[in-house]
Amino acid sequence: MTPIFLYDTTLRDGSQREDISLSVDDKLTIAQRLAAFGMHYIECGWPGSNPKDADFFARVMRMNLPARLAAFGRTRNANGSCDEDTNLRALVVAGTPVVTLVGKAWDYHVTHVLSTTLEENLAMIRDSVSWMKAQGKEVVFDAEHFYDGFLAYPDYAVATLRAAADGGADWLVLCETNGGKLPWEMESITRAVAERLPAARIGVHCHNDTGCGVANSLAAVRSGATMVQGTINGYGERVGNADLVTILPNLQLKMAYPVLAEGRLRELTALSRYVAEVANLKHNDHQPYTGHSAFAHKGGIHVAAILKSPDTYQHIDPEQVGNLMRSVTSELSGRGNIVLQARRMGLDLDNEAAQHVLAQIKHLEHEGFTFEAAEASVELMFHRLSPHYRRPFELLDYFAITERRHGRGLVAEATVKIKVGQTVKFTAAEGNGPVNALASALQEALVEDYPVLRTVRLADYKVRILGGTAGTAANTRVLIDFQSGTEAWTTVGANANIIDASWRALSDSMEYALIRLTEKE
Repeated sequence: MTPIFLYDTTLRDGSQREDISLSVDDKLTIAQRLAAFGMHYIECGWPGSNPKDADFFARVMRMNLPARLAAFGRTRNANGSCDEDTNLRALVVAGTPVVTLVGKAWDYHVTHVLSTTLEENLAMIRDSVSWMKAQGKEVVFDAEHFYDGFLAYPDYAVATLRAAADGGADWLVLCETNGGKLPWEMESITRAVAERLPAARIGVHCHNDTGCGVANSLAAVRSGATMVQGTINGYGERVGNADLVTILPNLQLKMAYPVLAEGRLRELTALSRYVAEVANLKHNDHQPYTGHSAFAHKGGIHVAAILKSPDTYQHIDPEQVGNLMRSVTSELSGRGNIVLQARRMGLDLDNEAAQHVLAQIKHLEHEGFTFEAAEASVELMFHRLSPHYRRPFELLDYFAITERRHGRGLVAEATVKIKVGQTVKFTAAEGNGPVNALASALQEALVEDYPVLRTVRLADYKVRILGGTAGTAANTRVLIDFQSGTEAWTTVGANANIIDASWRALSDSMEYALIRLTEKE
């Protein structure tokens, strides 16, 4: 089967997402990770557009990455010369083996945006590609707005591709720039191009404005495209680009195209989450293949079937993409959910114990708790069922206040009295709020006996006020995220009093940390 080449434009098109701002070091680490993963082409940015990109190109070219690096730019100016075009010269100076040139393929854009003639636009494309080939570059021609252009004036849209081919372009990429096309349009137009230009190597570049970016890319591959451009996690302008994280396993696992070397696909989930972390964005829990919930099962009937045969409610083995199957614990759970979750945590529960945990969860959820996002709280229930488990500390008292003080503004203080073994500990701490102060006081009380807790920090705090008509006594739910290095966990508390709800989640987090972190030692 014809191999498919992946062209990643996260560092250029992806960074145009409005809430992404990558530093030079961010871009370098992402480029290194993409190359190690096996990405064939990595588009690095637009050299000369800003000082940051100039610095990046200078540094990335010294890294000798095992991928084809591309610099991105436009064709020459209308009625200008390639030798005098600063944009083209900057592309050469960047030093990448590949140059991607974007040119207009829609006659409407030629006359209304470039304000030039259709003939001059063809000359701009042909001249720019030919000039860049003379510099020894592999040239990718991005035909901007190609699909809109083909529908409006098919002969001219194809003429722009012929101009690039006449100049020596190595790839002709059909860009669905506005993201408005549907899969059947993509398939028919791409096939028409492949028939008119049988010797050309065709690529596709899709945006996701209709939610069809992935489907449109796959449709183009079915019709003859052998290069797919996209971004990690679908990052990009407006709603984003076609998501390579979804496209790749679809190509390799569903359509049987050779894309990555054996075993590399297992790194996909780690790559997806790594890029999200560097971009300082929360990873999409519901992203196909790599999301935290991609193989999560909540319904008791589903889980009962999965315990017998996982493929009953899973389209692939999640390990193929480096992900995990999970059982979501809630009031909708059956005993199978509990057994499966315990098994994933390396714990063996008998039916009686599983039923006990399930009953406890359903009771607590009636009171306002939720355990879908608080797996650490569920795991604690499992551990506490063991006759050999001893809780590492016991709460005796706590006190928390918030005051406005002259010269200091709002100040929160908390005191905590706990028992560790036979020793009573009493500590006080300040914080930027009562929960933060409580967390600091509890941590300080414990670190003498449990030094590993010095690495633990409060990462996030979420409060939800519950409606009073749900038949629950609790009206406040608190979710608290803690972190230690790369380890992270969430616990939950619920109570009519927000501080007491927070205390429940805090104390559970510290207890869970002692289990989680001491196991790693």
